[in-house]
Amino acid sequence: MNRFLEAFREEIEKRKANVFAIAQYRSGSMETRQLVQTSPCQNVYSVAKAYVVTAVGLAVDRGLLSTSETVTQILGEDCPQDYPRVWDRVTVEMLLLHQVPLPRNFLDIDVHDSREFGQDYLSYILKNAVETEDGVYPPCYTDAAFYLLSRIVEKRTGMGLDDFLWKHLLYPTNCREAAWSHCPQGHVIGATGLYIRVEELVKLGSIYLQGGLWEDTRILSENWVNTVLQKGYELKPQAEGHAFCKGGMRGQMLMLLPERDWVVAYQGCGDYHFVDFITAYEEKLDG
Repeated sequence: MNRFLEAFREEIEKRKANVFAIAQYRSGSMETRQLVQTSPCQNVYSVAKAYVVTAVGLAVDRGLLSTSETVTQILGEDCPQDYPRVWDRVTVEMLLLHQVPLPRNFLDIDVHDSREFGQDYLSYILKNAVETEDGVYPPCYTDAAFYLLSRIVEKRTGMGLDDFLWKHLLYPTNCREAAWSHCPQGHVIGATGLYIRVEELVKLGSIYLQGGLWEDTRILSENWVNTVLQKGYELKPQAEGHAFCKGGMRGQMLMLLPERDWVVAYQGCGDYHFVDFITAYEEKLDG
């Protein structure tokens, strides 16, 4: 086994962490290790949001969507007639940055009983808007923002978010299997509920690492990749800016180290993070 994967496995055992699978992509080569005999497709929870960001980029690159458009411009008649007019000012970019007029963790599908959301998630979200006196909405993390992005991609592409990603990302990168949870009306949740293999996470990371390319195939424009990393659309800088990470509930992680041409991902079940270990290991190699 690769030296890093072996060292990582030893660190996992040392911490008694319940990690199912690990993978890395480096210098054009991918390696994976299944540590626990379980389904290879695991729920990556909020790491799914990185795929939603990618779907938005795919739509933007094709001229189907602009990040300056508003929720109600795009969704139009799908919105309830009595929606609060604050949504007329909420743009796609604001959703990408979680700048929404909603309480923190609104529509937290992995924590709350989803029956409280009713059958119509869109109406439930839009009708629960919270106005502010100054009309400014600082970042407030919610799953609702990314459910709205899923609906927006569907509206503009004419395809469900999952089908759109299969066509323009998953099939071109030879993904073997993936499945996404849907709301009661059949729309992709977006924010969470993506069941996918760990090797697919490092493929996604490598696309951002290589300026939008997968091997010799262009998946995303270089402009979108740069926008995502500069503005922090889900892939957030860590380790003093030397890494970009997107984590998910119960210990899921996608980690990019652009300066070292390296992507690491892991899936499991537990509250643990290995960003410091991975960064320190790489620094040790560099030294």
